[in-house]
Amino acid sequence: MNQLRTTGTVKIVGAGLLGTSIGLALRQAGADVVLADQSKASVALAVDYGAGRAATANDEPALIVVCVPPDQVAEMVERELAASPRAIVTDVASVKGEILESLRAAGVPLQNYVGSHPMAGRERGGAISGRADLFFTMPWVLAIHEGANPAAVAAVEALALDLGATPIRTTPEAHDRAVALVSHVPQLVSSLLAGRLVGAEASDLALAGAGLRDTTRIAASDPKLWLQIFAANSGEVASILKKLSRDLVEAVSALDNLDAPGSLAKLGELMAAGNAGVAAIPGKHGARNASYSQLIVLIDDKPGELARLLTEIGEIGINLEDLKLEHSPGAQIGLVELYVLPKVEVALAEALVARGWRLAG
Repeated sequence: MNQLRTTGTVKIVGAGLLGTSIGLALRQAGADVVLADQSKASVALAVDYGAGRAATANDEPALIVVCVPPDQVAEMVERELAASPRAIVTDVASVKGEILESLRAAGVPLQNYVGSHPMAGRERGGAISGRADLFFTMPWVLAIHEGANPAAVAAVEALALDLGATPIRTTPEAHDRAVALVSHVPQLVSSLLAGRLVGAEASDLALAGAGLRDTTRIAASDPKLWLQIFAANSGEVASILKKLSRDLVEAVSALDNLDAPGSLAKLGELMAAGNAGVAAIPGKHGARNASYSQLIVLIDDKPGELARLLTEIGEIGINLEDLKLEHSPGAQIGLVELYVLPKVEVALAEALVARGWRLAG
């Protein structure tokens, strides 16, 4: 990591996943970090992990990062701004508009406040899940409101850079619209799909492969947290769901009437739209429509095999653009999907075979 940009003591309010992860990364970079939380046990655990030291009344933070549940953010931001009027205050909540409106309604001076949102997380929360590399290369949104002090914006941007994240400036309104599409609706759709598995025959679930796991992975997230998020961004989420609902109605109608003219064409249009949507998602280094070649390597299900494969790819001197690992229950082998630029596909395949690796296909 480059030279630390964040100066002075950083106070983190909320020693959960995000708060602990921020503390771990800043401490590794040499920052002075103090931790506060309603739960003394959470603070103690985060301190034991090395995320900082317990906050005291004598601390004078230059930057305060509020990492509490969404329904507590506005109150906590107001409290910290009043307690430390010279400090810059930010928060990491995934909805920005409602928080800003609440602060304005309370008459809180907002020149030293800049809302932000790291686009990173895990299905499991708490200090025990904290990781210093959680934000590395991930977008960190700065939802800049009118009247924000440029020095405050610069301080929050410096924090994002110190954590290895990529700062992106926008407005609270644009942020909430965007995250409804790329985060909030995917969470709800994943949960709805996973809910269909409840009560399913065990023999049916035994057939589950990577597709089901990929589309339901985030359904393991904390319902209490997400209820707060949906409540705070209900309008944007509902708007997208209404459009999705129309697509589902068309798909069901086509499937119920496959012999009707145009039914298969409608299903094809919906699938093609999905292809176009996937292609629009920025890939590695922000590139769109990245086209990679895929190699599938069969590895034995024993310790050290994946590490050996990756080490040998490094020795071959070919860069991986992406990697996925698939392992079916009961199988004695794993499938490692390697994605590389098309121009190096043949060279990598030949080199791996020469080293004794087995390729699928």
